[in-house]
Amino acid sequence: MQHIHQVTQRARLAPRREPYWAPLSKGRHVGYRKMSDGAGTWVARYYDEGTRKKTYKALGDFSLQPDHQRYDLATRAAAQWFEHISRGGLTTVTTVKDACDHYVTHQRRMRSEKAAHDAEQRFKNYVLNDPKLAAMDLAKLTPSHIAAWRKALQDKPKKNGKPRSNSSFNRDMTCFRAALNLALEDGFVTTNFAWRSKLKPLKGVDRRRELYLNIEQRRTFIAHAADDLAQFLRGMSLVPLRPGALAKLQVAQYDPRLQTLSVGSDKAGQGRRIALPQTTAKLFQELCKDQPGTAPIFRRADGKAWNKDAWKHPVSDAVSAADLPAGTTMYTLRHSTITDLVQTGLDTLTVAQISGTSVRMIEMYYGHLTREHAKNALATLAL
Repeated sequence: MQHIHQVTQRARLAPRREPYWAPLSKGRHVGYRKMSDGAGTWVARYYDEGTRKKTYKALGDFSLQPDHQRYDLATRAAAQWFEHISRGGLTTVTTVKDACDHYVTHQRRMRSEKAAHDAEQRFKNYVLNDPKLAAMDLAKLTPSHIAAWRKALQDKPKKNGKPRSNSSFNRDMTCFRAALNLALEDGFVTTNFAWRSKLKPLKGVDRRRELYLNIEQRRTFIAHAADDLAQFLRGMSLVPLRPGALAKLQVAQYDPRLQTLSVGSDKAGQGRRIALPQTTAKLFQELCKDQPGTAPIFRRADGKAWNKDAWKHPVSDAVSAADLPAGTTMYTLRHSTITDLVQTGLDTLTVAQISGTSVRMIEMYYGHLTREHAKNALATLAL
């Protein structure tokens, strides 16, 4: 056995492809491959007694460090890899890009194509655009790597040149954190030390929605909109769906006999069926009359479905004409209808199911509205 821990001993070794091995413990070795020129390279070898297979991992040459430190650095790197394997980690190298790709595949399989595409675009724009980070071994990620990425993301302006909002920053960062957490869960890496404290979202960003339109304001909003937009605004005022989900509804999704609306998978990833009251069903009945099943229920004047680019300016014009509060959007209507549902005493689970969001989100934004209902309920217990 060669004493590769000594610089003088390594210098006397003959160059060869097969590394010179030194045991660290049973089944675990660190090796030194002597090169004919330049610094030699270091390798780790792991023997699995269960499968009787040997696995190797290149550790690098540590050429930037003094000769007398390289053996210690190599054994330390090998020990980290052995620890990774002993905790159930994979023996193959998994890069940051691999983790991102794995997450996209997971989203496509477990949620929807839209969710997968959204994650893929975020990774492309904010993670994989850094080739060095994309190619980095997950096991070698450090808090400083993640901190540098976080700072770069915060400093990166939006496509229109405007500063990135805290909400946008949290969404982009959370997506990357989810990919790393999935990699941890699936054994690609065995610790989240690198990102555990560095990818925490900014606090105080997602505050409760404050802008609320009462019934009269909603009627005024609708009255000052063009006819095609007015129908869409009326729909938003009657059913608390996301604007995009309402815009995608097709005639075939409304059942006039049962007066039910079938909503496909949207942002929340879950489809659902909503029973409509008589007045709301009447609106849907009129909009679906004599229309093919593939036609959008809420149509623009040209017969096409609404989208955020199509409604952006018309909504802004209607807001100005109706003299509504600055910042009023399509989502203001959704917020207002959800607020009304909660204030009527409807339980948060049902509100969440109808609106296509989680109970946690409803309680975060609207939970304060349920306190009076709880107070009244407790009053009924008086002896």
